[in-house]
Amino acid sequence: MLAQEMASRGLAVLCVLVAGLGQVGSSDQAGREDLNPAALYPWRQRSSGGLSRVKRDWIIPPIRVLENSKQVPENLVQIKSDKIFTGEVIYKLEGPGVDQDPKNLFEIDDKTGWIRSMIPLDREKYRSFTLKAFALSPSGERLENPSTIEIVVLDQNDNRPNFSQKEFAGSVYEFSVPGTSVMSVTATDADDPTTDNAILSYSIIGQESIPLLRINKTMFGINNETGAIYTRDVGLDWEVVKGFRLKLQVADMSGMGLTSLANAVIHVTDINNNPPRFSPDQYTMSAVENKIDFVIGWVNATDNDEPGTGNWETKYTIAKGNPSRNFAIRTDPVTNEGILSVVKALDYESQEVYTLTLTVENVNPLSIKAPKNPVSSATVVVTVVNENEAPRFIKDPIEILVPESVDPGTVLASNIAYDPDNAKLKYDILRDPEGWLIINHETGEIAARKPFNVLSPHVKNNMYNAVIRVTDTDAGGISTTASLVITLWETNDFLPQLFPLMGTVCSESGRKTSGLFLTAVDEDLPPHAEPFTFHLQDMNVSANWTIIQVNETHAVLQPLVELETGEYAVTVLVTDSGTPSLSAYAQVNVTVCPCGKDGECKTEAAAIFGTRVGVSFIALLVIMASIALLLLLLLLAVAVGNCRRHHMKKGEGLLVGDSDEDIRDNILNYDEQGGGEEDENAFNIDLLRNPTDVGPLPISYYPPVSGIPRGKQPLRKDYPDNLPSPSYPRKPPADPTDIEDFINDGLEAADHDPNIPPYDTALIYDYEGDGSLAGSLSSIASASSDGDQDYDYLNDWGPRFKKLANMYDPR
Repeated sequence: MLAQEMASRGLAVLCVLVAGLGQVGSSDQAGREDLNPAALYPWRQRSSGGLSRVKRDWIIPPIRVLENSKQVPENLVQIKSDKIFTGEVIYKLEGPGVDQDPKNLFEIDDKTGWIRSMIPLDREKYRSFTLKAFALSPSGERLENPSTIEIVVLDQNDNRPNFSQKEFAGSVYEFSVPGTSVMSVTATDADDPTTDNAILSYSIIGQESIPLLRINKTMFGINNETGAIYTRDVGLDWEVVKGFRLKLQVADMSGMGLTSLANAVIHVTDINNNPPRFSPDQYTMSAVENKIDFVIGWVNATDNDEPGTGNWETKYTIAKGNPSRNFAIRTDPVTNEGILSVVKALDYESQEVYTLTLTVENVNPLSIKAPKNPVSSATVVVTVVNENEAPRFIKDPIEILVPESVDPGTVLASNIAYDPDNAKLKYDILRDPEGWLIINHETGEIAARKPFNVLSPHVKNNMYNAVIRVTDTDAGGISTTASLVITLWETNDFLPQLFPLMGTVCSESGRKTSGLFLTAVDEDLPPHAEPFTFHLQDMNVSANWTIIQVNETHAVLQPLVELETGEYAVTVLVTDSGTPSLSAYAQVNVTVCPCGKDGECKTEAAAIFGTRVGVSFIALLVIMASIALLLLLLLLAVAVGNCRRHHMKKGEGLLVGDSDEDIRDNILNYDEQGGGEEDENAFNIDLLRNPTDVGPLPISYYPPVSGIPRGKQPLRKDYPDNLPSPSYPRKPPADPTDIEDFINDGLEAADHDPNIPPYDTALIYDYEGDGSLAGSLSSIASASSDGDQDYDYLNDWGPRFKKLANMYDPR
């Protein structure tokens, strides 16, 4: 049918493939069988000149097929190859719709070459198909080049237009002028847009107001081509109508075809054309004095604009009567009321009544379409209620800066509080952990009870905190407290203390390590402590000793010349860096001794036998003579003891003598029998034998001991340091019966002597004096008294005999 239609229009129905495919004809079978190739294609015959025929390709126009056709299968076109005149030809078809997706839409008769549509076609799914046709021999050999066949599906108006939304929403301001654009609606049609099937037309077919029946005239129009909705008339007032609901229609075929419906809701938007108004405009309120942040009342204003929007929300202002800003007003976001409150305490004694003028306006500015009315205002009268007020501190906290060494009785602060009602006040100190403060209970004057100490545990970062209370004497006795913060100004009130006060120095000259390291401690805090400076004040001492500053806290005491072994007292002046600076003298007892390679003092024997030069013969004789003298003294002591026992056998008392005044050089024998190994912590016997063997000792080992040089007598650790030795009873009792009291007195003195051996060491008390048969040891080799003897020759025997010479020569 399609081929006949095309033939009737004068179009070529027969198509020649590139390889010489035959004509495509009608369905008349007889006409096809009588075709003569020689008559149809005379140019294919060879000429007498030997020229070959010229082949030309036919251009096959697209085959048009109407969609949704119900006559299926339907013959669309026939192809034929000229090889049918020389043998059998088989036709094949390939492409989308045949052997490619979507499959089975078309087929070809392999004998006749007819192409058929097998099912109705849908243009909205497949608008066209491009196929390839082949002519093959029975053996499958390609006889011709493939030919391209294009099938185009023609559109039918089988799709309704559809709105993009079921319901459209828009808005327009009230009092908009006609022609104001409101919104646009859109619709689509799936048909061919190049045909009338997809040309759409919009229209409004219904309108109703929200609320209903408020406006009956047509307020909106629509552009039938673009779908733009606009205002057509005046009269949009939000206070009258809140919106409109429109029924829309769209149709294809320029409004004559298929149709669809949708709705459009248009909201009328409020503009700020109604200013707020106070209702009422006169208010009376009261407020208690001395209170803050409390509400005293509410004011009300009305607005006809849309609630919840900036056109309805109000903003209140206190225009007059609030110079000190005691009052504030804010808006309740729910009720739109004004909330008036006190934000600064009122004082009844200063002002009893306040008259406030309030104004109100919207958050959003008024529209130019609003009436020109003045701003609404209201008057509020606030009465202040009097009450008994608590005393008030002028400052809280009360801050004071004082030196730590302030004199007791110094006034630190005064006029610290007052009472608004002029009541009599009473002052107290609630917290003063150190008890440094005193306060006048009537005037509140704060003074120092005693000097402050910045080292107190209650002083943090040089600040001491106390709490002061003031109470009025009116009924109720209202109290108020305040913090007192005292910042202590550090002063230089402690002397620096030198440490250590004793040590050893090697006697060999040139030794690098020879010297005693000194330092100082100061109970003051910086900057009144270190750096310290060390000086030698005695010019005589400076000739033999020097002191070298090592750093800010240490110095080295060194001899300038080679000194003999022995003990030396060096006075050192140490000064701190305070303002003003403080200085202290300290005597340092230095023992000069021979040292080993390790820099430690050697024992006496090691010092003698370890020297390189040896001991001279004269020195050896002196040592031997000294030993002989000591043995002689020991024999005399034994003889004296025998004489005393002989005297006792005659019945004479132990302590009875011919004269009370004959008491000279009496010997007290302390026989030391220690408490064993467990007693070493209380007393070190080795240290007593030779303290120089252990080197320099801590300062706690060197207290000043009466009658014994420093460094030679150890200190009992179970007794406080720096206590002098007590005086032992030196004179016997007048009556021998008082011997018990005499011994008890000596025992009590020994118990309180820090320089004797431990408690469990036996103490032997004996008395040698008046009544001894042997007499005094001082009478040996001399009939004169001790004062007549000259012991200077002992100084020539060496350092060891200097001590013995000093015992007999107090000079």
